[in-house]
Amino acid sequence: MDNWLITLIVAVVCAVVFGLIGFVIGGSHRKKTAEGLIGSAEEEATRIINRAVAEAETQKKEAILEAKDEIHKARTETERELRDRRSEVQRQERRLIQKEESLDKKMDALEQKEETLTDRIKKAEAQLTEAESIKRSQLEMLEKISGYTKEQAKVFLLQELEQTLTREKAVKVMEFEQKTRDESDALAREIITTAIQRCAADQVSETTVSVVALPNDEMKGRIIGREGRNIRTLEQITGVDLIIDDTPEAITLSSFDPVRREVARITLEKLIADGRIHPALIEKIHEKAKREVDQTIRQAGERAVVDAGVNGIHNELVKLLGRLKYRTSYGQNVLNHSLEVSYIAGLMASELGVDVKLAKRAGLLHDIGKALDHEQEGSHIELGVEVAKKYKENDVVVNAIHAHHGDVEPKSLVACLVQAADAISAARPGARRENLQNYIKRLQQLEDLTKSFKGVDSAYAIQAGREVRVIVKPDKISDEEMVLVARQIVEKIEQEMEYPGQIKVNMIRETRAVDYAK
Repeated sequence: MDNWLITLIVAVVCAVVFGLIGFVIGGSHRKKTAEGLIGSAEEEATRIINRAVAEAETQKKEAILEAKDEIHKARTETERELRDRRSEVQRQERRLIQKEESLDKKMDALEQKEETLTDRIKKAEAQLTEAESIKRSQLEMLEKISGYTKEQAKVFLLQELEQTLTREKAVKVMEFEQKTRDESDALAREIITTAIQRCAADQVSETTVSVVALPNDEMKGRIIGREGRNIRTLEQITGVDLIIDDTPEAITLSSFDPVRREVARITLEKLIADGRIHPALIEKIHEKAKREVDQTIRQAGERAVVDAGVNGIHNELVKLLGRLKYRTSYGQNVLNHSLEVSYIAGLMASELGVDVKLAKRAGLLHDIGKALDHEQEGSHIELGVEVAKKYKENDVVVNAIHAHHGDVEPKSLVACLVQAADAISAARPGARRENLQNYIKRLQQLEDLTKSFKGVDSAYAIQAGREVRVIVKPDKISDEEMVLVARQIVEKIEQEMEYPGQIKVNMIRETRAVDYAK
């Protein structure tokens, strides 16, 4: 056991010794190898440094040479620019010197001209003074010769000039009006003639009273009733005045409301046909008559819309159109008049290439306010515009309603056509009538208005007020001035009078010389 342990220890010691020896020997070898590598690296580094230094010196020299070249080039360029600038400055100096010399010459010339002008001004002032003196002497001589002072002569010349200008202005106005009239008349005559020829309208004249025929005069007493109760009931329920006079076998119904008058007429006719007349039956038959008239109104409105070829009209407007069946204006049935205006406006629109349907619609509705003017305040134009707006009618139609009597300016050709068609329908022979008192009053107003103009000797309304002949004083109004006076009379008639159709103003100027042989 002890030997084995000793042997093991010896072995271990030997191994350690040998390891140390090997390590020492290996370290020496590595050291020598490293020293050799370091030496060769130092040599290589030295060679690299030396080569870099040499290259740096070379680049430095090259850079210095390049810098010297750049400096030389910059210096050369700078010197060249300086030379150019010096040359330019010298040229500018020469130009300035030349300009100064030129200005000096001009100043000298101006001074000479100023002296010359001063002399001329003095001469002109002297001549002006002399001319004014001559003018004064001539004026004095002219005043002595003519017998007029300067102011009198000035007034005389201005009057002559005013008369000359008035004549020339009148001639120009006359020429322009004649040319315009010839052109417009030809076109208007063709369009209106075509429209009227294609519109065959009935000439119907109606009144604001209704006459109910009676089978016998005994029926009058039955209508009056005991102590007048039947006639009182009739007047109270219908709102119509019953006129029972000496007219045989007839009773007159009078009311400003045409619908009420029609309801009363139908009620009375039914009572007469029935034979039994008492308050209870009157009330019952009156209700039936109202329904019958309402039905007739609706049918008349619908038929008018169909006849006019207009679509899309509100039901309430259709009913109002039907009410026009019982409305008259100067004896002319308003519904028939509206249809006639619709036809004529549509025909003229087709000739002019305007929207025919819109023109017909505006013509049909232009007097729609007359169906309301017994029930509401305002003119039929205002009421028509209001109801058309209420039921969303086209703006063109609303303007046509508003402008058809010239209350506002027409904003479209359709409005102008409706205005013309309305005048044509109202002015045609037999379409309307007015009472004698209003007729005479209108003629008198026309003559008085015309006579109010200075220079008018007399005036006569003829052709039922559609023409006024104006005789002027020849010493007050010349031939040329007649054109201007006629225009002024026309404007005043349009502003102050209401009349159907148009009025022709016929100016007459006559000069006579009368002598007697003895």
